[in-house]
Amino acid sequence: MNRDELWRATLAKLELTISRPNFLTWFQETGVTAVESGLVTICVPNGFAKEWLQNKYHRDILHALRELNNEVKEVAYTIGKPPHPAVVGSGKQKTHDAPPPVSDTDDSSIRELTVNPETNLNPRYTFKNFVVGSFNELAHAAAQAIIKNLGMTYNPFFIYGGVGLGKTHLIQAIGNEVLHENPNLKARYVPSEKYMVEIVDALRDGQINQLKEKYRTIDLLIMDDIQFIARTEKMQEEFFHTFNALFEKNKQILISSDRPPQAIPTLEKRLRSRFEGGMMADVGQPDFETRLLILKTKMESKQMSFPDKVLETIADLVRTNIRELEGALNKVVMTAKLSNAPIDVDAVQKIISSHQSNAKKFVSSKKVIKVVSEFYDVEEKELVAHSRRRDIVKPRQIAMYLLREELHISYPAIGEKFGGRDHTTAIHSCEKIGNVLKTSSELEEEIRVIKEKIYSV
Repeated sequence: MNRDELWRATLAKLELTISRPNFLTWFQETGVTAVESGLVTICVPNGFAKEWLQNKYHRDILHALRELNNEVKEVAYTIGKPPHPAVVGSGKQKTHDAPPPVSDTDDSSIRELTVNPETNLNPRYTFKNFVVGSFNELAHAAAQAIIKNLGMTYNPFFIYGGVGLGKTHLIQAIGNEVLHENPNLKARYVPSEKYMVEIVDALRDGQINQLKEKYRTIDLLIMDDIQFIARTEKMQEEFFHTFNALFEKNKQILISSDRPPQAIPTLEKRLRSRFEGGMMADVGQPDFETRLLILKTKMESKQMSFPDKVLETIADLVRTNIRELEGALNKVVMTAKLSNAPIDVDAVQKIISSHQSNAKKFVSSKKVIKVVSEFYDVEEKELVAHSRRRDIVKPRQIAMYLLREELHISYPAIGEKFGGRDHTTAIHSCEKIGNVLKTSSELEEEIRVIKEKIYSV
């Protein structure tokens, strides 16, 4: 198939796995401009779309493309107008041969329809189905205190942690519980993507004052994935004023991020100080007992059962996050349904091994450099050039460190990738980052997030 057919088929797959509002917002006027040597270049209409597809939907796009063309290894994004831009929402891109996605739950379509249009809260997220363990007990306890004394205890509440650890579930559960007890209050859950689009639309239509008023009359504001807003000054400025207006009125503010405020490089100091002035809670990786409990809870919702040894094996092998845990469970469930045979421990080990190996299959030095440059908001060409700018030195040293630690590349080869530097430069960079990691929890958090992005397929 040609590049236009490839993109139409890709959109057909994506539309089945992404909520309709998000699909319409971010995939309108996109297209594939080139397919060369395993690299697919996608053209997007503006910087907001480019940033969001890179950070939010890159994994979904890559999976869909690889299902259609197994030679695809990487995806790049560029701003412009493709020769034949996609017009989404008309249904033209739907195909009958697109396979149904394996979702993390069995009721994804119903779930989308039940989201409250006024609050954006999903009634599915409650404390009844929220599994509490040592990895999230502080955040859970803080949430309960907030519900009892809205706006007066732990305001703002900043929750952070890696992808797929239940942050969204927790903050939405707070919103749902607050409205259950006080139906007259105004609450609003806002993913960063929606907030960014609202600001862009309001600025374009001359309605920014109306948007400000809309947000400043809220009793409970829940902002998800705040790290994306930190990419642009205008977004930070608008949120700063909204934050102040609500805080001064003792209105509750909940914020989630994939990292703590000090680990968001482009976050303004004034916002950082306000975030750190409230309650901050870290959500870590669930321990074995919690992972096992999560699996058993999921099996109950699927109305299926596996032997305890099977679930224990999954819980033992998948230790990253809840989302990966659910993904692995779904693969085992799907295999059981297709094979129509009992699943034993040996079968699970093979399935999980295949599932995990795919995550590292496409990791390269190029991807490491790309992820590091995106994380610190610097150009890749500056990262590998001979620039001595202060804001470039640290990201470059981290990139060298990761190439050595994660890909085991030799020091001379690392130096060569960074403008032909001497191998002693690579040794110095790796040793320096290694030493700083021993005492800096901030750097440890930054590298954790970078690794997570590197190994996301």
